[in-house]
Amino acid sequence: MKMQAIFSFLWFSLFFLTHNTNAAPKIPSKERDPTFWRAKAKEELKLTLGKKEINGVAKNVIMFLGDGMGVATVTAARIYKGQLNGNPGEETVLSFEEFPNLGLAKTYNIDRQTPDSAATATAYLCGVKGNYATLGVDPTVPRSDCIAQKGREVTSILDWSKTVGKSVGIVTTSRITHASPAALYAHTAERDWEGDADMEGVDGDCKDIAYQLIYDNADIEVLLGGGRRHFMLKNQTDPETGKIDSNKQRKDGRDLIKAWAADKDARNKFHTYVWNKEQFDNVDPRNTDYLLGLFEPSHMQYELERDKSGNGEPSLAEMTQKAIQILQKNEKGFFLFVEGARIDHAHHDTLPKKALDEVVALDAAVQMAMKLTNEMDTLIVVTADHSHVFNIAGYPYRGNNILGLVDPISEELGPMDGMPYTTLIYGNGPNYSNGNRTNLTGVDTTHKDFVFSSAVPMADETHGAEEVAIYARGPMAHLFQRTHEQNYIPHVMAYASCVGEYVTDCDRPIRSVASCPVSMITVIFVCILCSKHWMF
Repeated sequence: MKMQAIFSFLWFSLFFLTHNTNAAPKIPSKERDPTFWRAKAKEELKLTLGKKEINGVAKNVIMFLGDGMGVATVTAARIYKGQLNGNPGEETVLSFEEFPNLGLAKTYNIDRQTPDSAATATAYLCGVKGNYATLGVDPTVPRSDCIAQKGREVTSILDWSKTVGKSVGIVTTSRITHASPAALYAHTAERDWEGDADMEGVDGDCKDIAYQLIYDNADIEVLLGGGRRHFMLKNQTDPETGKIDSNKQRKDGRDLIKAWAADKDARNKFHTYVWNKEQFDNVDPRNTDYLLGLFEPSHMQYELERDKSGNGEPSLAEMTQKAIQILQKNEKGFFLFVEGARIDHAHHDTLPKKALDEVVALDAAVQMAMKLTNEMDTLIVVTADHSHVFNIAGYPYRGNNILGLVDPISEELGPMDGMPYTTLIYGNGPNYSNGNRTNLTGVDTTHKDFVFSSAVPMADETHGAEEVAIYARGPMAHLFQRTHEQNYIPHVMAYASCVGEYVTDCDRPIRSVASCPVSMITVIFVCILCSKHWMF
């Protein structure tokens, strides 16, 4: 047994010497100096001690949702981002990881230990927990029971914000009718009822999610995402693909895109519908009241595969920028929901390179929001709805390619079967080898379409049940500070912005950033006058 272990170690080491073309970046020499770490810790301690709570009212609230972005995914994405820039990676910091306030959210559903994205969205957007696969309804509603949902609807922070006159928007890389964004505006016992074609045979008079968006939520100023098929007539040809999806396009004779435009025409609102990047880029936010963008029949493209030409689609950061520019014209402020949806989709297919790249795209969108807003009057919350059964394994050396194989030299003993394995692994999923592992010698595991291995055979990898992180900055962000129930999140956002049940809790000042420079100039001018008066 000992000789077998030694042989495995030698063989695995030889494999790396001859096949590991992605050499780990050199560790910065300063990290070998203990004074570097002491100084770094003292700097962080000073920053933490100097942290001040912002107790004013949040004029604006922006919520970023990394769908499926569990803690392991954040760690791996951080390393991935650093390695994209030629660094070891572990020392890298994502923009939202520098937010001064951090908490954890418990993600279970009323009836499930491991949650889905519909019930979690109801929790973090509507403030109450629900049953698995239900959207915008209370926990007395069972899944797929149309009749039971009547009178059991719950409203969201989008509704609460709109009620007090704020502008609102939704940005996602999924279908705009998908579970996470739909909880903002829809009420349904079944998350899969995205279009009327999905509701054949359903008892009761329930409306599909796309219908509810257009006819019951006409005052949402910005809607950007995918999912054109649920808004088009059954015989319409998609403008991008040139195809007709007869199984998903509408059968009720309603052209929802035309209905959206007709409503804006009737109210004399300047509006634009776009379906590609060129049209999107030509939208001038200064004279746009309403914007509807549906960039794909289904979900939008992965960032790694995104067509960036005029016929393609905008990035998540670009959509976030345009949305903020339109919404911030409202003097009363705005609420914006931004979802990096395809982190989740890539994990379900055990494609971690795409998942991690989607986190980096979300990070860029957060940076864009930080650039366009001010911490003094804008609360930004970044969180996830749930995790995945995804983890980082072995004892790879620092800087080892996060998508690559574990360096055997860093382990006392290699795998018992003597074959290499990836640092990233899944607890379940499609690439299961029935106990006989695939020899990855010479395989490019860093390719975007390489399917990583899993321990339990399943058609799709599943969600995980552990807590997810909540990162926050801005007014009242310090209210995130421990392990919270997930439905606590919208209550903080509502309290911070004085909407919903907290509309009367506004005895805190609103720090108008736009007026700050003028106020400062005034103070300086008065001080100069006073000093001259005192001098003479």
